Amino acid sequence: MPNAAIKMESIDFLKKLSKNNTREWFNDNKDKYTAAHENMIAFAGALLAEMNKHDNIETASGKVSLFRIYRDVRFSKEKTPYNTHWNGGFKRATKKLRGGYYFNIQPGNSFVACGFWGPDTNDMKRIREDIAMNYEDWQKMLADKTLVKTFGKMQGEQLSSAPRGCEKDHPAIELLRYKQYLLRHNFADDEVLAPGFAKDASSVFKKMRPFLDFISEILTTDANGVELV
Repeated sequence: MPNAAIKMESIDFLKKLSKNNTREWFNDNKDKYTAAHENMIAFAGALLAEMNKHDNIETASGKVSLFRIYRDVRFSKEKTPYNTHWNGGFKRATKKLRGGYYFNIQPGNSFVACGFWGPDTNDMKRIREDIAMNYEDWQKMLADKTLVKTFGKMQGEQLSSAPRGCEKDHPAIELLRYKQYLLRHNFADDEVLAPGFAKDASSVFKKMRPFLDFISEILTTDANGVELV
């Protein structure tokens, strides 16, 4: 896809915005925002095309995948009006393919991630049920060499103590305390600006697939392995 590489101007815009995060500055530089936004739409479209080569993505387009740069400050103590990063997400298609992909482009803090950010009550119950019964399978999956080399340890918020109904001395208590189930891989600024970054990011997303598919199977079957969808 032509012009899909992230341009230095798109990164420079974020740097300047972080120092001038006001509506006045933004309005005076709206043309720079528009150019950078169009660049990010092209990048996201190229990334989506690469993603659909190895997964089934429901998100309709790169433009649809992008999140707004405008911050919702109604319930925040931080009142700066604009995000100082480009970000977006892709949703997997069909009820059997659970979890989602996320990308964040920001000077010094660019990364891709995947997983389950906010499992609802039923999903959380089913995941913890499976961990309690099959924790050795979880430990084996999370110890996979490719996964550890690419992402390190699974991330996500954890409870400060054992969840309700779980024994504090359960051998998988550390896993049972998780409230989110996430993988993350960071990219340096020069990697983000490389011509083939869309393919590189997609390649990292592809390495997340075993993790997503493992948890997807749990969430779409009952404790006896019977399909629910």
